[in-house]
Amino acid sequence: MMQSFWDKRYTENESVYGVLPNAYFKNFIDTTAPGTILLPAEGEGRNAIYAASKGWQVDAFDYSKVAQQKALEAANAQGLHINYAVKDIDAFKATKQYDAVALIFVHLPRALRLSFHAEVYKSIKSGGFLVLEAFAKEQLHKNSGGPKDAAMLYDVPSLCSDFNWMQMLHCEQKKLMLDEGEFHKGEAELIRFTAQRL
Repeated sequence: MMQSFWDKRYTENESVYGVLPNAYFKNFIDTTAPGTILLPAEGEGRNAIYAASKGWQVDAFDYSKVAQQKALEAANAQGLHINYAVKDIDAFKATKQYDAVALIFVHLPRALRLSFHAEVYKSIKSGGFLVLEAFAKEQLHKNSGGPKDAAMLYDVPSLCSDFNWMQMLHCEQKKLMLDEGEFHKGEAELIRFTAQRL
């Protein structure tokens, strides 16, 4: 979607996806020793701020300047530091390696997804982790969030193929109740995926 769409959404809503971290991401942070982490398409910063509060060194980016401003203001209000850039996903290159990368509802067209996921893999250190939550194909006709384009929804085999050089630690598709702000609310078909680079 265009940058103007997201700038408008972030401007018109006090909190688009809530202020609490994504539950799957929170569980990873709570059970993993702090290190460096990258959060692409981070929006208003709910996950970045939570990771920083637990001692992680956080790099994040989004292509919405409004989202960046809201995230930095929220982090500053809590006395936390996050590095947050304004950047397009299609311009992302793995110039740095991290202990973890988290992709939380980062939905992309297939060609961009493949190239971006290849760069994400390169950006994970040996022994580092990928944490991903996204809407499954079966989410298409639900009103609890996600793209209304089947090509931008995911399935487990595709994700496993994208990251086939990593060891799968957890991978499942399941129905869950979402309660993440006004735009992620209700029963949803989700994929939860954690892998480690060997």
